[in-house]
Amino acid sequence: MPMKRRLPAEWEEQDGVLLAWPHEDSDWHPVLQEVEPVFVEIATQISLFERVVIIAPDKEGVEEKLHRAGAVAERITIHEISSNDTWMRDFGPITVYEGEKPLLLDFFFNGWGLKFAADQDNQATRRLHQAGALATTPLETVGMVLEGGSIESDGKETLLTTEECLLGPNRNPHLSRQEIEAALGKTLGMRNVLWLGSGFLAGDDTDAHIDTLARLCPENTIVYVSCPDEQDIHFTALQQMASELASFRTRDGRPYRLIPLPWPSPRHGQDGRRLPATYANFLIINGAVLVPTYQDKNDTAALDAVRKAFPERAIIGIDCLPLIQQHGSLHCLTMQVPKGVLP
Repeated sequence: MPMKRRLPAEWEEQDGVLLAWPHEDSDWHPVLQEVEPVFVEIATQISLFERVVIIAPDKEGVEEKLHRAGAVAERITIHEISSNDTWMRDFGPITVYEGEKPLLLDFFFNGWGLKFAADQDNQATRRLHQAGALATTPLETVGMVLEGGSIESDGKETLLTTEECLLGPNRNPHLSRQEIEAALGKTLGMRNVLWLGSGFLAGDDTDAHIDTLARLCPENTIVYVSCPDEQDIHFTALQQMASELASFRTRDGRPYRLIPLPWPSPRHGQDGRRLPATYANFLIINGAVLVPTYQDKNDTAALDAVRKAFPERAIIGIDCLPLIQQHGSLHCLTMQVPKGVLP
């Protein structure tokens, strides 16, 4: 009989965080000088608390930038591994526990439904494993499209996700809702799937990844984006999403404690498209939460809201305004590695 699997919550103890560095051949090329300092800040802040494993085309160049920024050198490891882009959350390994032992899952990554080239990204987990970056932790290839940003776990067999992403025709069109739930149970140990039918962010390429909208937090808490502006195109959908969240129940039948996040002012790219600025895209690490900020009047209120969910952790804001030019933010760039994986 196979061992029971469990997908840990992000707030459980971690060995470190994975990052993919921006480079000239990525979509960051036009704004590389503007965006690379954000990556430096993210990696430096993480290194103050835990380890950082980076894939990059130029190891020495990245090391020099991190050294100048004051990163903790002994907690930084860099592997020269190719990538199309930098959204490690979606092509990095998803780690479960089988019994007490970690197991790395390598799901198929198809560039968010064949929107972008992903041939290198789809091989990154395997190459990290071959390089010994993930020690001798077993790696299992899963014949299913799934991105880390599309799922949230409470570590206790409940998963939060969106219908638009997981049930979309550009991910696993051969699988029904019931078959996807069964696959999540088999691969991730999930017994309770909470499906959000409403909620979106204009400019988002991911088909409504949950980590841009609502996040599971300790003590049966959900932090979620909230739009109070009735004139904003998001207002109705996010009001409906809030109602759905209020209807959700834990496995023992209790409602969730809901904490709304403030709504950042609209931001637009050079082409006039709305950019998906969201405070929900925070990263939980050992002892701290890194929260994206956008040089916005609501940044401080967003930090305060996250602090309510994590009162015992340091809440650290990181200016992520440059990141949303490529339609993602802080959590999208990173993938935590739970305890017991890194060498």
